[in-house]
Amino acid sequence: MSETLLEINGVTKTFGGFTALSKVSTEVLSGERFGLIGPNGSGKTTLINCISGLLQNDGGKIIFDGKQLDGLPAHKRTAAGITRTFQIPRPFHTMTVMDNLKIPAEFVSKPGAPQSEITDDAMAILETMGMAEKANQETSGLTQIELRKLELARAIAAKPKLLISDEAMAGLTGNEVDEVLEILIKFNEQGMTIIMIEHIMRAVMQFSHRVICLDAGELIAEGVPEEIVKDKGVERAYLGV
Repeated sequence: MSETLLEINGVTKTFGGFTALSKVSTEVLSGERFGLIGPNGSGKTTLINCISGLLQNDGGKIIFDGKQLDGLPAHKRTAAGITRTFQIPRPFHTMTVMDNLKIPAEFVSKPGAPQSEITDDAMAILETMGMAEKANQETSGLTQIELRKLELARAIAAKPKLLISDEAMAGLTGNEVDEVLEILIKFNEQGMTIIMIEHIMRAVMQFSHRVICLDAGELIAEGVPEEIVKDKGVERAYLGV
């Protein structure tokens, strides 16, 4: 039985008079592939912003690896083992692909770690991504899927226990979606816990061991993919029927 890595207990977030999250509670197990779905405006991004430290929750608790995160800034959560991708990749365009990876790798490395070790770790990630030949290329010439892969690679370079993949497949073709899925599954098989936020339902259902659905800031369904796709509340949230 896997241990709980992330606990979300009654998390609430408001913006003025608007409640973006209302007492959301769930947990993510160590080694799990966890899907987070919901229509636009459902609170998905707000929840992962609260987990990663981009936002601070107004109520409830977030506990990661046995330690409460509330009040902790984003960079300290990264150091603790939580990294995330962003929907719009923003690499350092004047730097090479390799240098883009070495920045997060150096942030989490031990003081005095040799550069050769950091470079080798980064190259191993690029090889898994199928981008080793792009290591010394500046990012300004990358294709859409290469930028998506680089965004993932930068998050993985920080050696997370928990990776939050936010819309990593947006704008990709069917074959490219399968390519990114394969990469994420490889890292999961190496022991990385992954939360996937995705609008491409085929991808999130194929990837996830377990899925939750948010709607209007509330958790309305939780279960294995086969249960979620048949859930009437999920159907109403997406289709309004």
